[in-house]
Amino acid sequence: MKQFDERVDAYIEQSAGFAQPILKQLRAIIHEASPLINETIKWGFPHFDYKGTVCSMAAFKAHCAFGFWKTSLMKDPYQLFDEKENAMGSLGRLTKLEDLPEAKILIEYTLEAIKLNEAGVKVKKVIVPKAAIAMPADFAGLLAEHPRAQQQFEAFSPSHRREYLAWITEAKTEATKNKRMATAIEWLSEGKSRNWKYER
Repeated sequence: MKQFDERVDAYIEQSAGFAQPILKQLRAIIHEASPLINETIKWGFPHFDYKGTVCSMAAFKAHCAFGFWKTSLMKDPYQLFDEKENAMGSLGRLTKLEDLPEAKILIEYTLEAIKLNEAGVKVKKVIVPKAAIAMPADFAGLLAEHPRAQQQFEAFSPSHRREYLAWITEAKTEATKNKRMATAIEWLSEGKSRNWKYER
C-alpha cells in the first residue's frame, strides 16, 4: 500500500464526467488531512487507510458516494450525517462539487476518523437473528413416516434445518413443494444437508 495508488487515478479517469471533479476533490482533501494516509482499491473502489480503513469513495451512474468507515462512532458536530446516512455513504448522494462540505470540515472529520483507528476502536457488529420458519404440517408428517430422515433433520444445526424449511416453504406451486419434500426426505435419509452439492 502506498500514499498514491495509480489504480485510483485509473478509477477516477474511468468515472463519469460529473464524478471526476468530486472524486479528485475528495482525494485531495483526504491527503491534505494527513500524509500518513495510503490509498488502495478494495471491492472495486478507492479506500483510504491508516491503521485500518479511514474512508472510501465511489462513483455510480448518477452520483458519487463518500463514507467514513466508523461513521456510527464519530461525533458529527456539523450534522453532516443526519438523515443523509441512509443513502450510500456518510454524505448522501453527491452529484456536484457544491454537495461536498467545506474542506476544513472534511479534514476535521478525517482526523477524528484517524484517531479512532489509532485508538484501536472497533465498530460493534449488530447481529440480527433471522425469523424462525414454521414447520409445514405436511413435511412434519412426512418426516414422521421416515424416522432416519427425521433423526438427521433434528440432529442438524438450526441453520441447516432452516435451509431445508426455506427451500420447501418458498415453493411456488404445490407440485414443486411436494417434489422438494420428497427430495428432502431422500437427502436427509442419506445424511445430506440442503446444500450438500456445494460443500467440500
